[in-house]
Amino acid sequence: MTTKTRKVAIVGVGFVGSSCAYSLINQSICEEIVLIDRTRERAYAQALDLSHCMDFTHTRTKIRVGEPADCRDADIVVLAAGANPVPGGSRLALLESSAELYSALIPIIMESGFDGIFVVAANPVDVVTYLVWRLSRLPRSRVIGTGTSIDSSRLKILLSEHIPVDPRSVQGYVLGEHGDSQFPAWSHVTIGGKPLLDILAQHPGRFGGLQLDEIAAKTRNAGWEILQRKGSTHYGIANAIAHIVRSILNDDYKVTAVSAVLDGEYGQTDLCLGVPAILSRSGITELVELNLTQKEQELFLRSCSILREAASSLATSATSVSPPFP
Repeated sequence: MTTKTRKVAIVGVGFVGSSCAYSLINQSICEEIVLIDRTRERAYAQALDLSHCMDFTHTRTKIRVGEPADCRDADIVVLAAGANPVPGGSRLALLESSAELYSALIPIIMESGFDGIFVVAANPVDVVTYLVWRLSRLPRSRVIGTGTSIDSSRLKILLSEHIPVDPRSVQGYVLGEHGDSQFPAWSHVTIGGKPLLDILAQHPGRFGGLQLDEIAAKTRNAGWEILQRKGSTHYGIANAIAHIVRSILNDDYKVTAVSAVLDGEYGQTDLCLGVPAILSRSGITELVELNLTQKEQELFLRSCSILREAASSLATSATSVSPPFP
């Protein structure tokens, strides 16, 4: 009997990449992980450290150091290389450095023969995902950004602090940019299947103090709050990456808010931003189009405009910069 080894390559093994590998190992999501980093010694140290987890996990995950050529037979390549946002700045401020990095790196990965799925975690994730899609020339279903997956999780946790339920009993999505123009689609947030707006209207005495604008602001600023206090966010986004990878490899058909390339959905084309998507072994099986209120449509269009302007500044072919990895 032969079985196919599920292989994930992680490019960039700083806080996010290494935490992602740790999540993949502890959740037994794949059989092989390859760590790729411009600093090979750091990748080696991370692989050695992570290998020492195996005696305490349910299954053995082989983990080793590699290079872009090792992406050839990977099922998924996670792109986590890149700088952290500067406190008080914007994720979009990282665009120039990220574009330079991935304009050099993606052609190298594609030349290896890679024919799997990219999961993009580098900021600004929506524009980088768009760039990776253009450079790789893969179908849009196989280039997926983490997008607003982490923001949607933050929204659910914040709501669970006001309405006493498990965060996993809250259903809803943050849409648009993983950044300052994101917004919760309040018209589609439910708790136990009941619309949140109905709950608030029917129980003003219990939940009258819940201010949706304040919750939206806390959701939007959660990453900055962490960044200002410890310099980076990595545990939450690492688990978001692991969730996306697991949904793909297990053919889960799970709906998750990710950064996806739109081709007519929500009336938009040639643009990448956070929307709910059905994830399966083929990548994105389908995008879920929510019926947005007029206000939500206006917020969505604003986010589209900001990201379209950022994407328009990119060169969509590889530049002549030196390769970022050996």
